[in-house]
Amino acid sequence: MKPWIELGTAHIPNDGGILTLRQRDQEFSISLSGPRGELMNSRRFNSEQQLSVLGCAHLKNHEKARVVVGGMGMGYTLAAALDAVPSSAEVIVADLIPEVVEWNRGPLGACAGRPLDDSRVVVHIGDVGELLVNRDGSYDAVLLDVDNGPEGLTHSDNNWLYSVEGTSSIYKSLTPGGVLAVWSASPDTTYANRLKKIGFQVEVKTVRERPGKGARHAIFLAKKTVGRRINKT
Repeated sequence: MKPWIELGTAHIPNDGGILTLRQRDQEFSISLSGPRGELMNSRRFNSEQQLSVLGCAHLKNHEKARVVVGGMGMGYTLAAALDAVPSSAEVIVADLIPEVVEWNRGPLGACAGRPLDDSRVVVHIGDVGELLVNRDGSYDAVLLDVDNGPEGLTHSDNNWLYSVEGTSSIYKSLTPGGVLAVWSASPDTTYANRLKKIGFQVEVKTVRERPGKGARHAIFLAKKTVGRRINKT
């Protein structure tokens, strides 16, 4: 078996660790320094795609839909979002780490079909939370795959996204009927209940990391229902 070749590294702000991109033949891997190890692999991406398939299912015929994708990753979530929305849509992809975006513009891009080349894409280098504050009714879908689940694994500031305050901001940022979809390595009853208390209609879907096989992951689907009110208690 051929050895892994290191293609690049990137430092996560606030001592979040070091990301490393490696390649072996046509396989790519992104890992995090420390015990967490591999975060992403180009052979296991079905659940990332399903995040967009499920989160954007209501937008197939929605002209000028606006979608936020939190986390560039290996581009699979972004590519699937682009496949799910019309040609008039705008998809904003946010990533805190500029090197990850550059990897997707370079050797990693071919894995997901180079979605950054799509004219519908707007890139935001920075915290996805910056796009979700004081943006009332701005987005039709918000797709989050920035951690291992509803907690700040790679960047502590991500905890805000899953807090009552952050969840309330996301709720307000969505249009009526808009959907928040969150990728997680496993279910989380506490987070699901928090979404419900804010006013979302919640489903938790189980998806596999490969079609029909591999590890099971969870997708939180939270729909902003018309007429419901935010409950922060």
